Amino acid sequence: MGSIRVGASPLSATIKSQLHSNAIAIISLAVALSTFSYTAWRMQRSEDNLTTREAAFQMLVALGEMKQVVYHGHYDHDKVGGNPRTGWVYVETIRDFGSAMPAPVPAKAEALMQSWQKHWEGIGTRDADADAITDALDECRAAVVDTVRSLH
Repeated sequence: MGSIRVGASPLSATIKSQLHSNAIAIISLAVALSTFSYTAWRMQRSEDNLTTREAAFQMLVALGEMKQVVYHGHYDHDKVGGNPRTGWVYVETIRDFGSAMPAPVPAKAEALMQSWQKHWEGIGTRDADADAITDALDECRAAVVDTVRSLH
């Protein structure tokens, strides 16, 4: 009759032989795949940081210019430099750039928008309104600066 084999099957011996023969190629493939994965992750992170940094700098410029509008309108009673329509443009720009930033910046930009909507008509007449807007500007600015500092 037939003989019974004890030990490894021919198939498992072939697989072991193939793995042994191609060990360098398999290791090289694993290293290449892990390197590619890390590089792709690193590039994505760098792009995210760059986008955040650019949005942050644009926001800081707009925040400074908006604060200047508030100061001109409230303290100098300058109808041109303190024009509320200009303030609307800045606050909307700040909110738009804030949406490209990580938390808590979007919430601070939205709080600034709410403060502007509630208090812009009091600029030039009520200190409390100018202070509320200035405080919201300062809080938004601090959140943006903290975010930039946290980037690697």
